[in-house]
Amino acid sequence: MKKKVVIGLSGGVDSSVAAYLLKDQGYEVEALFMQNWNDTVGLKSEECPFEQDILFAKMVAKKLDIPFHFVDLSEEYRARVVDYMFDEYKKGNTPNPDVLCNREIKFDVFLDKALELGADYVATGHYCQKETIEINGIETHRLIAGADNNKDQSYFLCQLSQKQLAKSLFPIGHLEKPEVREIARREKLASAEKKDSQGICFVGKVDLPVFLQQKLSAKTGNIIEIPEDQAKNIIPQNTDYKSLSNKYNFQPEHGQIVGQHNGAHFYTVGQRKGLNVGGKAEPLFVIGTDVEKNIIYVGMGKSHSLLFRKSLFIPNSEIHWIRPDLEIENNSSMDFDIRIRYRQALQKGKLHRTDEGIYIEFEQWQRAVVAGQFAAWYKNNELVGSGVIE
Repeated sequence: MKKKVVIGLSGGVDSSVAAYLLKDQGYEVEALFMQNWNDTVGLKSEECPFEQDILFAKMVAKKLDIPFHFVDLSEEYRARVVDYMFDEYKKGNTPNPDVLCNREIKFDVFLDKALELGADYVATGHYCQKETIEINGIETHRLIAGADNNKDQSYFLCQLSQKQLAKSLFPIGHLEKPEVREIARREKLASAEKKDSQGICFVGKVDLPVFLQQKLSAKTGNIIEIPEDQAKNIIPQNTDYKSLSNKYNFQPEHGQIVGQHNGAHFYTVGQRKGLNVGGKAEPLFVIGTDVEKNIIYVGMGKSHSLLFRKSLFIPNSEIHWIRPDLEIENNSSMDFDIRIRYRQALQKGKLHRTDEGIYIEFEQWQRAVVAGQFAAWYKNNELVGSGVIE
């Protein structure tokens, strides 16, 4: 009897080719299109991405002769992803909605809907791979980076569990993007030349401050520039990983006012655009925000010392192991390859497990370590665990 796979068909080329490959491999394939957002506030394009996407998804399903289903998950998406975004920005953090969307929607609520349709597996068009092995008689699932280094999306799945992976398939993970496009053209799929979606997962490309002003009020505050020669007074002189993991303690007296902004919660460390301060020899970058005092701290130049951190901290409540069997014990340390944002090259570092959580100590100083983002750690191209940076 054929195994049934429900593919999350988004209307894009990746999920379209994933659906084709599954059918070609002999699975019974059905398409499920999810609508997760129906608000146009802050969208940079007047075109509704949902209307375009569902049209392409229907055309692909018809071409492949597979059943097409629709589910509206907008209430769940707002409650479990968007509201979380607002809460995090209000605290002065910068969340990653794509990681949350995968954990809370695609591989949770959507997975449940697929199982209701009788699915044995759910599939997506992610560029990552899964391998199932047996350890002490227990089936264990490995989440491995995609074969295309430029498109690897394993980072976005860094919060998945063994239970979620057990029901998941990633049909295009062994391919590179040009190969996926070529398959789509060869099979004359409607999405063959469709551009990849950008912006917030399922929301689209938005003007973030406008989007956030639905719940976060604009409020004028000062932009304070910290000169490079003040860095020695702010970066801890202790070289241990715990001291260097602390967020820098900026104070107004460290610098001078160079401009005004409309709300510290609209800005993030490493940001260059939107400051509107001119007359400098080099561009200004955000090096810190204080949402309580509504102050943005900036430094001149992309190599300003205060843009860099040597370590970071993840509290116990935010630690997640995709491979619980590889969890490091308390009061021990282990080397990993680490990524703190999508598309960042893997960085060498050491995880230190303590009573209060995990400290990650990097070999090299890291630019723009952002609270609220996810740090993910790998062993030999396998994503082993992750956590939210404090």
